Amino acid sequence: MTSDTTQTGSATVENENDQHHLPTLIKSARVVLWDFDGPICRLFAGHSADRVASDLVSWLESRGLHGLLTETERESLDPQVVLRAVDRRHPGSDLVAELEERLTQEELRAASSAMPTPYADPLIRTWSAVGSGLAITTNNSPRVVRKYLETRGLVGCFAPHLYGRTQELHLLKPDPHCLNRALNAMGAAPADALMIGDTPSDREAAARAGVPFLGYASNPRKAKLLRESGADAVIESLEPVLALLRGQ
Repeated sequence: MTSDTTQTGSATVENENDQHHLPTLIKSARVVLWDFDGPICRLFAGHSADRVASDLVSWLESRGLHGLLTETERESLDPQVVLRAVDRRHPGSDLVAELEERLTQEELRAASSAMPTPYADPLIRTWSAVGSGLAITTNNSPRVVRKYLETRGLVGCFAPHLYGRTQELHLLKPDPHCLNRALNAMGAAPADALMIGDTPSDREAAARAGVPFLGYASNPRKAKLLRESGADAVIESLEPVLALLRGQ
């Protein structure tokens, strides 16, 4: 895992719109809602998400359920796509509960080899130290989030505000359910919060909750998608956010 002192990344924010909006977004955020896999770490850095998805598909097929998924869903190589597809066809079933637990166990294994996102650890500690409330709002299991944060010594910056996947899979993002749970628990108005996420579905959830959105993109392709989704600002490194916080 990359240490705080050896993390690298560009501090530049190339888009003029991002340069203009970023300081205002950071200054206005009394509460920060973080997506987990992406902005905080690469959960499947050492434990392939593609293989996890394939294993879930194979498990369904071993139970004679090959026809439950479309060809596109089988080939998606995204375990969340597989889980949600089964839930749409058998909502609230024992089958979905068992599949979700299988995914959670794979995520727990992945947490042991997850790679911290550059600058995430010091940014989280700094934001917490200046008195902002922090919460996790994710489609991953909250058990997984807690395990990872404990390994990094960060759980105290967030707990008890870890809002992740529940058995009600229809409430996963882009539904704003987990964001609304966090806002209600922390007594925060949407306009006083900021969400950091890395997908258009994160942006949609934030928009539906009325929360400003900062997109984190690990590459230019993701940055383009986030800008097209209507993100208030997009960054390709967390370093400029950390610099702004330390400069306040």
